[in-house]
Amino acid sequence: MTTRKITIEPVSRVEGHGKVTILLDEEGQVSQARLHIVEFRGFERFIQGRPYWEVPVLVQRLCGICPVSHHLAAAKAMDGIVGVDQLTPTAEKMRRLMHYGQTLQSHALHFFHLVSPDLLFGFDADVAIRNVIGVAQKFPDLAVQGVMMRKYGQEIIKATAGKKIHGTGAVPGGINKNLSIAERDGFLKDLDQMLEWSRAALKIAKDYTVEHLETLADFGSFDSNHLSLVREDGAMDLYHGNLRAITKDGDKIFDQVDYQSYYKYIAEEVRSWSYMKFPFISELGPEDGWYRVGPLARVNTCDFIDTPEAESARQEFMALTNGKPNNITMAYHWARMIELLHAVEKIKELLNDSDLQGSDLMVKGERRGESVGLLEAPRGTLFHHYKVDENDQVTMANLIVSTTSNNVPMNLAVEGVAKKYLSGMEITEGLLNHVEVAIRAYDPCLSCATHALGQMPLVVELHDSQGNIVDQRSRG
Repeated sequence: MTTRKITIEPVSRVEGHGKVTILLDEEGQVSQARLHIVEFRGFERFIQGRPYWEVPVLVQRLCGICPVSHHLAAAKAMDGIVGVDQLTPTAEKMRRLMHYGQTLQSHALHFFHLVSPDLLFGFDADVAIRNVIGVAQKFPDLAVQGVMMRKYGQEIIKATAGKKIHGTGAVPGGINKNLSIAERDGFLKDLDQMLEWSRAALKIAKDYTVEHLETLADFGSFDSNHLSLVREDGAMDLYHGNLRAITKDGDKIFDQVDYQSYYKYIAEEVRSWSYMKFPFISELGPEDGWYRVGPLARVNTCDFIDTPEAESARQEFMALTNGKPNNITMAYHWARMIELLHAVEKIKELLNDSDLQGSDLMVKGERRGESVGLLEAPRGTLFHHYKVDENDQVTMANLIVSTTSNNVPMNLAVEGVAKKYLSGMEITEGLLNHVEVAIRAYDPCLSCATHALGQMPLVVELHDSQGNIVDQRSRG
């Protein structure tokens, strides 16, 4: 069988570096499909030896899409290093505002720019229109909404972190600025529009899921455990909380675990074919202990959402599965838009809080040598764990990013879609996109997951039963 290589433009709508290999048996059926992360540059290593106060600024260079998540997770860990367990009200609320601005801009970017072409035009649509330019041409109002919502979130980041990308607002023990009245009033002016657009985006995601429910239930979907932070009362909290893990049926595996001891509950393993690690719940072992994180997991694990419109949307979401966890992979988009609405509601709540104009920005405590910072990044639970010596230098860093936790689920989704749509078939652009759609549901940040810098395309390789490459397609 002749080897072929076909290059597809434009660059695939995922952030980062990866390839997919698909193995065929002698009957031409898919026997194995894997998502490989093949580029590596280890922040966990080269951050060692740096002074701890540099860490919140350094580690966010992992990514230009979700730098705020790394900035804040590292800052929370460094709070522990300087002995601070409770920030001032102004510092905590400024950080929360920064985080919800990040969630808003990230979810808007993913849904409107990366995902909407698939939902609006179909997985098999002509690649010439199945992109953000095609959306702008056929649905100009929707394209404008996506751009303006992302801009609003980025402006909030700038006002709280100093810059839209790679800011410096959070420092060990607090924050380095408050929010001025003029900044507050500028954001309040556009808030009702953000709420209206959030409701509309939520309706698109919900209607698509419900209308295509039968197909999506069998599209890279499977039962799984779910993990996230929840507040002490069980509410969703994207900035702070304790760890909760549940089974596919909603039974609790563990609950209200202080994340400073996460390593007693979460373990990691490596596999030869990927630079991305494979986390799992220790008591269940690597075979059964993998789990999902992110919007789908958060909506499944929490007991309620503390903003009224998002809570109403959550109840509607959970009613689809009679209150049990929703394990449909493509339901990530619906859950993500619930969080988009929640983020705007939280932004409104925070902007109307006078603590944002406070002047008490920092606190100090008794120095410690080890600390963990966790939060719910747009893509899921983000772990930052550091040790610092008596010379203030980092001696150990361990990061478990959201996409890493979703490693096994993404591989299972790829395998499920490949077996359903590629067995006995020649790879076409449309069929290739089915595999990418399954990956894209998780909103993966592969650069974060491998702690990498640079760019590389997504590559799909088709191997026969002898291991020979019979077809290859790449994006980039």
